[in-house]
Amino acid sequence: MTRAAGALSPALLITLADVALLTRVQRPVVSMWRARSKNSGTPFPRPVKPAGDQELFDAGQIVEWLAATGRGNNPHAADDVAAFATPSGPEARRENFAALTALLTLRCLTDAPLGSRAEDDLLDDAEAHDPEDAFLFTEVEDLGAELQSLASYADLLTDAAYSAEAAFEQLLADRFRAGAHAQARTALTDAAVDLVAATAIELAAGSAGPPVFVDDGGGDFLRAVADILGEAESATLSVGGRDDGAARLARRRLLVHGLSKENLRIIYTLPDSDAVQHSGTVRDSGTARERASGTDDGRTIRLAQFPSPAFPELAPRDLLTAIDEMALGLSGSDCGVVLAPASVLTDSLTGAKGDRAAGDHAAADVRSDVLRSGRVRAIVRLPQGLLKSKARQAQALWVLGPSHRNVPIADRWTMVADLTGHTLTDDIRQDLVGDLAASMGGREFIRAHSFRFARLVLTRSLLAGSGALTAAVTSPRSAAAMPASPAVQAAELIAAEHLVDALNESPHSALTIKLEPGPPAAMTPASIASLQAAGYLKYLPGHRIADADLEDRLPGRAQVAVIGLPELAAADPAGSRRISRLAFAAKYPQGRLTEPGDVIFCTGAQPAAMVDAAGGAVVLYPARILRISTTDPGGLLPQLLAADLNAARPGSWKQWPLRRLDDDARVPLAAALAAVAQERRTAAVRLARLDALAKMLMAGAADNSFRPTDFATSTDFADLTEGIR
Repeated sequence: MTRAAGALSPALLITLADVALLTRVQRPVVSMWRARSKNSGTPFPRPVKPAGDQELFDAGQIVEWLAATGRGNNPHAADDVAAFATPSGPEARRENFAALTALLTLRCLTDAPLGSRAEDDLLDDAEAHDPEDAFLFTEVEDLGAELQSLASYADLLTDAAYSAEAAFEQLLADRFRAGAHAQARTALTDAAVDLVAATAIELAAGSAGPPVFVDDGGGDFLRAVADILGEAESATLSVGGRDDGAARLARRRLLVHGLSKENLRIIYTLPDSDAVQHSGTVRDSGTARERASGTDDGRTIRLAQFPSPAFPELAPRDLLTAIDEMALGLSGSDCGVVLAPASVLTDSLTGAKGDRAAGDHAAADVRSDVLRSGRVRAIVRLPQGLLKSKARQAQALWVLGPSHRNVPIADRWTMVADLTGHTLTDDIRQDLVGDLAASMGGREFIRAHSFRFARLVLTRSLLAGSGALTAAVTSPRSAAAMPASPAVQAAELIAAEHLVDALNESPHSALTIKLEPGPPAAMTPASIASLQAAGYLKYLPGHRIADADLEDRLPGRAQVAVIGLPELAAADPAGSRRISRLAFAAKYPQGRLTEPGDVIFCTGAQPAAMVDAAGGAVVLYPARILRISTTDPGGLLPQLLAADLNAARPGSWKQWPLRRLDDDARVPLAAALAAVAQERRTAAVRLARLDALAKMLMAGAADNSFRPTDFATSTDFADLTEGIR
């Protein structure tokens, strides 16, 4: 039903930015409307008062102007305006965020409009539905003289969104504009919430009774769990016993969404009191006391996000301590799902040599204690963009469960996956959830599962290493992974020996390589960041060179090779672009040249890298340099480093894992790769000569200068020429 212009009660105020959202146009369009209509018969309404740097307009006048001019792309602007306007300007949502969600919850519980009720009646209703003051009574009572006006505004929000549930979610979705700082700073994308909820439901499979889902956060996860369960399965949803604003908001949210589903029970425990249960439909809702423990035999799944709305600021040590306490609180077959920054859960907390000064000593110790308990069953590094307020911050997921009681401590494993560079599409989320669920099984169950993203890593290798916990899974080969069977290792060695023998026996090859089985243990891969912190690796940015200073290769001229993206794409360190040595020294006095063995690389959608064996080149931005320490390379080899960079997935390049070798393997590998490189150069020269010979033969035969009459080769051409005779 469309309201008449100017009939909005209470009077609502709206900003130009909100007018753009209401009318579904870009913000500059509203300014253009305002400017162009100034001297027309229907000028844009005048502002009624300022609000900081913004101007506030009467929402009724705006609706009237839109109706008169036909502007905008929302034919239902009059019905929707309450969702974008406020009684006293933008600060109303910020100051009354908790109160508005409480009033929307009360509207849902009473199933009746609030604006026509007297103040005493509203307070009586709030006390009747919340006698324990667990979720809304304080918020409603504290409004005082503003209670009735905000109750009327809650009705407008409900009408604009068509239901109290939708209005509640719209307020939460609007956290940034509403100014709910703790909520805004921890708000997750739908993809992240759905992943955690789907994982929790999968972990609950096989529960003896209806599972219990517990969330001490802002209720995002439980709301998603309720949506996935629908009306088909029974479950208990719990917010725990805290009484802070975040917990009260979570309870309100559960009541708004959960009371309409008879298959769901909502239980929370207040400090120093029994558990309180809300169940049934909205009309039949009520409260009943019962103990939270012993209500059923269902498995408990604890869900947590850190930092959370209740604790938006957490130091790494405090965050990991909270996870440790959560893990210790699990019993029997209970499980947990934790979402937190990857910098704390998966990335290196120390230097590659265990350099505690380069990291967080206390946080590293706590994380090691949690891993040592055996309760961390899966570790997943997730892509960036899952935290709305920090789009560049990567998140990580831990799945907690009972330790492997029948497996010796030295043989226990952890499932590790790295989704850096991926997008959490439906198929990726589904396969990842399957991998996470499989991580809870025993050895035979895991062997029967085909993992898409994960690898099984010996937990002791995670404790022994100082790099990123996901280095083992992102590395093409790693000793940290569960060792292959002897038969597989033998088959790989035999295949490599056959290839080497074929090359060694080539009549045009001087290559001689012998292979032998490797040692049972090897160095653990480490991230670029940790290797930098330990001093094994140095990062040097590329130069910004003016196009006018670049020139082609000119014989006899003193020039320096320039390596940029085209040269990286072609893996050609020589290239064709040059810069005069004199011009480089004069115009770029801070410039530097590459050294032999430098690895030149670029990031982006398709990372690329190559080794500059000769050195003496200028690297052109956005290409960069990684230089291995000549004093202590830390097991790094330029060719292996470049191969790892070429195989890396898009994402935070400082977290890319690099394989390392001890000296017994690194030195002979370097010699073998040098021999292979020499063979490649020799083969390239021979191939170029063969190409030139083929062109001469064709040209001579075509113009009748000569024709081949006899030739000899070690290759039998009988089969090749059979088809053209």
